Amino acid sequence: MSERSQWGTRAGFIMAAVGSAVGLGNIWRFPYVAYENGGGAFFIPYLFALLTAGIPILIMEFTIGHKYRGSAPLSFFRMAGKKAEWLGWWGVFVSFVISTYYSVIIAWAIKYTFYSFKLSWGDDPGGFLFGDVLQLADTPGEFGGYVPGVLIPLLVVWLIAFIILFSGVKRGIELANRIFIPTLIVVFVLVVIRALTLDGAALGLEALFKPDLSKLANPTVWVAAYGHIFFSLSIAFAIMITYSSYLPKKSDITNNAFITGFANSGFELLAGFGVFAALGFMATQANVPVDEVADAGVGLAFVVFPEIVSQMPGMNGLFGALFFLSLVLAGITSLVSICETYIAGISDKFNISRNKSVVIGVGTATLVATIFATRGGLYFLDAADYFINQFGVAAIGLIEVILIAWFFRKLDVFQNHANAISDIRAGLWWKICLTFVTPLVLGYMMFGLLRTNLLRLHETDSGNYEGYSNTFILYGGWGVAIAALVLAIIFTSTKWKRNTTNYEE
Repeated sequence: MSERSQWGTRAGFIMAAVGSAVGLGNIWRFPYVAYENGGGAFFIPYLFALLTAGIPILIMEFTIGHKYRGSAPLSFFRMAGKKAEWLGWWGVFVSFVISTYYSVIIAWAIKYTFYSFKLSWGDDPGGFLFGDVLQLADTPGEFGGYVPGVLIPLLVVWLIAFIILFSGVKRGIELANRIFIPTLIVVFVLVVIRALTLDGAALGLEALFKPDLSKLANPTVWVAAYGHIFFSLSIAFAIMITYSSYLPKKSDITNNAFITGFANSGFELLAGFGVFAALGFMATQANVPVDEVADAGVGLAFVVFPEIVSQMPGMNGLFGALFFLSLVLAGITSLVSICETYIAGISDKFNISRNKSVVIGVGTATLVATIFATRGGLYFLDAADYFINQFGVAAIGLIEVILIAWFFRKLDVFQNHANAISDIRAGLWWKICLTFVTPLVLGYMMFGLLRTNLLRLHETDSGNYEGYSNTFILYGGWGVAIAALVLAIIFTSTKWKRNTTNYEE
């Protein structure tokens, strides 16, 4: 095998890491989470979570990839053998699942970029999305056949991802992020500026930033802050370990982690301004409070925002196109990073060329992703997203910090490695956060999630997540999350086809 790929420049790595972290959730999830959990007061637990969990885990994962010079499975194997390798594969297969449904949301955003110019959704954006665009099936769990209008742009998304990934780390991923990230920032700044000039924008910003300090006494608000930071920064599902394995030997790990963490948070704050300024306009037009129009996720992006665009005065089609283009750009940079985890993992494990690994990984993901281009696709997406995030990403993060801090006892080793090449030293605060703070918060969060979802299965079907039937939850939700872990164990049991000890720290 050839020598391991490297980033061309430090800026290239940082843009790639920021491109991974800045995704759809920054735009359609963070503003609503902040609004629901105390508005301006939420930024206190948010910043605390960033400094005690987000950046410390980023430093740890950057160090793992940089020290062991491999994909997540190879890095964990080099750290502690097969006792740890399975954790790397678990992250890889969680990433695989996420990539399959994440891609179809980008496909929707591509369609809506063009729909915006003619306001194709008419007077009923909700009916247009679920009826005309998705042709949504009546019953969760049924496939109902492919929707060509979704399948074709989905294949385009995967073609773009294939071209970027096939071109390699430096000429593909780094170059794409150097183009997409600055473009994303410019496009989204234009969206925010226009949103801030709308009537009622101040009403929306007041709703978002007015602090409700009483919320700080509620532990669920702090858990929400940790949960959001965790999912927002692309930590605990193999991405940052893989990306940092391409860093040169002399790389400032802790500084890179702080830059990545704060750049991601800066974009989230920018998204908060844009989204709630637009929601304030919508509330003003309808003469209702902001809480009646506030939403998150698919509903915000593809139902509420089209309605806002329709009501806007002057060049509203251009505003809509820029908003959905920003979703496309943020989505593709994140999708590429997610795919890189299993491309690197397959290449390392089976000692095959990167190009073969890209063909196998992207080809398989494309086939699986077509499930979400069926009439029942939205239901499968919703269930898979909830369970793979809660019982995949969050569970991996919890187990990862516990194993490394308490069982493998590698924090001192990682601290020395990072500090030897970094300007900002990872001191006692870093070890305390990873040894005590993060495991306690994530453990509390995981216990609550398990308790809630397991209890639901003993109730009537309507008690399940989104009221889905027990059968659909078991195979569309729990089944997907468990399958990622089972596949991780199977891949761990196979032999390495390469020399796993031949690397230079």
